[in-house]
This record gives sequence, structure tokens and C-alpha cells, in this order.
Amino acid sequence: PISERFLNKYDKKSLFIDFNLNPNKKVVLFFGGSQGAQSINNTILGIIENRLNEKYQIVWAAGPGNYDEVKEKLRIKNIDIDNIENTKILPYIYNMQEVMEMSDLVVCRSGAMTITEIATIGKPAIFIPYPFATENHQEYNAKVLEKVGAAKIILDKELNFTKLNNMINNIVKDTETLKTMGESAKRV
Repeated sequence: PISERFLNKYDKKSLFIDFNLNPNKKVVLFFGGSQGAQSINNTILGIIENRLNEKYQIVWAAGPGNYDEVKEKLRIKNIDIDNIENTKILPYIYNMQEVMEMSDLVVCRSGAMTITEIATIGKPAIFIPYPFATENHQEYNAKVLEKVGAAKIILDKELNFTKLNNMINNIVKDTETLKTMGESAKRV
């Protein structure tokens, strides 16, 4: 069961304006669950600090407990969290269904609800399963969409910003790949 909100379509234009993003450039949504995820956050910081997201824009929910830490890490690197090109960082996303809908690719953990929501709206994904989930269920969840060509998986222990950025670029460079992966997700 998922919220009915995930069955609705939304006006993407207003979100692009709210987030100060370019509607003609691909958007990658990052989140690590409601509280964020330290390994994912550190990886995204690497992408931002090295300005690797030239070909895509980032919308990132860092997690309410992690947002100030992320802000400070960026400040140390002389990066203002509110003025990063191609990037919008938030503590939490309250309208996740709308933001998912505007995104071209989702990078996240692979809990059962997340998998269901992504499949329902038909979004391609890169999953980074939580490595300490009971009986490794998040990796098994992710494999459901990977098997049908709707997702890629990077294990947490293999995660680094170069690997993730390369995978993102390989997916977002091809509109047909995004479309095919999204359609495969919907079939699940």
C-alpha cells in the first residue's frame, strides 16, 4: 500500500522554479530515507565538491539530523549550501511524490516502500541498499527492479563518488535508457 499521492501527476514547472533549477537539464534525486544516510551523503558531497554534476542537477534530501553537518562541511570548502550551481539541498522533502515525479533518476536506499513508490511512478533508480538491514532485505528489494532493467545497484561498501557519478552520467546521457528503465519499473 502506498499513498494515493503517488498516483497523481504534478506540475513540474513550479518545482523547477522553487528549486531554482533548469527545466531543460536532467534532475537526479538523492535521499537516504527519512533520516538520511551518512555514506550516501558523503558520496554526494564528493560529487558536489569536485563539481562533477555538470551534466545533471541534484535535488538532495540530506536528512534532518545531517543537514547542518552537510552545510558545515560545504562551508569549510567555501561552498554556500544555498548557492550551488545545479544543486538544491534540503533537510527533508515533504512532497516526495512531486519531487520524484520531476526527477529523471532516483538514487537512494531500497526499503520496501521506496521500491514500491519508485515502481508506481515509473522512475529509473540507482539503489544503495542499507548494509545492516535485517537479512539483507534491502539488497533483495533492489534486485527486484534490477532484474527487470529498471535499476542499478551499488553496494554500500563499494560506494564512492567517482563510481556513482559515472553510473549517473551513463544513465542520464541517454533519454531512451531513462524511458526504458522507467517503463520497466512501472511493469513491476
